[in-house]
Amino acid sequence: MKFIIDNWMLISVALFSGALLLWPVIQGAAVSGVDPATAVQLMNREKAVVVDVCDAGEFAAGHVGGAKNVPLAELEKKLPGVVKNKALPLILVCQSGARSARAVAAAKQLGYEKTQSLAGGLAAWRAANLPVEKG
Repeated sequence: MKFIIDNWMLISVALFSGALLLWPVIQGAAVSGVDPATAVQLMNREKAVVVDVCDAGEFAAGHVGGAKNVPLAELEKKLPGVVKNKALPLILVCQSGARSARAVAAAKQLGYEKTQSLAGGLAAWRAANLPVEKG
């Protein structure tokens, strides 16, 4: 016990350093979804359907090529009409990945088990120099 009391500052520094080393692992676990390269593979190999959950204005400003627009607020009502085959992989996209991550849970409740969010959203798609459609 005397050792801990005498060296509390060194122990604090060691614990803090350990926490900083674990931070990237913890942060990586928080980022869910597929990266743009994996999304392209799913689209090409497994005919994944891309659904943009942004509102109509954001969708018109730029979206993943071939994506269908179903705003997050209307997802539960409109998704079954837009994507009829629940066996196909479903990739949900928004500008940053935050809304699409929330939409994954709603899509899975509707029976779309192969649903994933595009990690980083449209910003990550653009950063990977992948094509963006407008209009």
